[in-house]
Amino acid sequence: MNLLNTRLSRTGLHRREERVKRVFRDQIAEAAALLEIVLSGIVLVALLISIVPLVRCIPELFVDGDGVEIYDFLTRALDIVIGIEFIKMLAKHSPGSVLEVLLYAIARHMIVGHEDAVQNLVSVGAIALIFIIRRFFFVPSFGQKLPGGQLAPDVAHLYATEDRAAESRGNAGNAEAPD
Repeated sequence: MNLLNTRLSRTGLHRREERVKRVFRDQIAEAAALLEIVLSGIVLVALLISIVPLVRCIPELFVDGDGVEIYDFLTRALDIVIGIEFIKMLAKHSPGSVLEVLLYAIARHMIVGHEDAVQNLVSVGAIALIFIIRRFFFVPSFGQKLPGGQLAPDVAHLYATEDRAAESRGNAGNAEAPD
């Protein structure tokens, strides 16, 4: 009897311990999500501030649009675009948004970087690989859904045609059924 009471109390203690662990994990996850939102806000403010020098560069392009001004303008503009994609990545939580950030970063490297032909070829191969991954290796279990359950905006268009086709099949079946 004493052994049974000891076992029951250990089981109860274990359940309480697991519940406390789950509560702490949930609180840590919520704190991390909050920090992620704060970081997104900080990056957004920094991007908004960095737009001011970009706009100031525009008149210089009309007056003396040599290679240096164009290079500086493109560098700043593409950095801002990558920052915007980074914020979207933090907000979406989908692999598609991560691939978009990588795509823009590689494109920026190719456009404003002064690399040799081999490095440009590797960059083109990396971009092709990103498109292949996006087309053939994305499955719903890989994170195409947002935490609320709806499809992520960057992949919803892929399933829109399937949903319309299923809906039209359902409507066609209803139209053929006798009243």
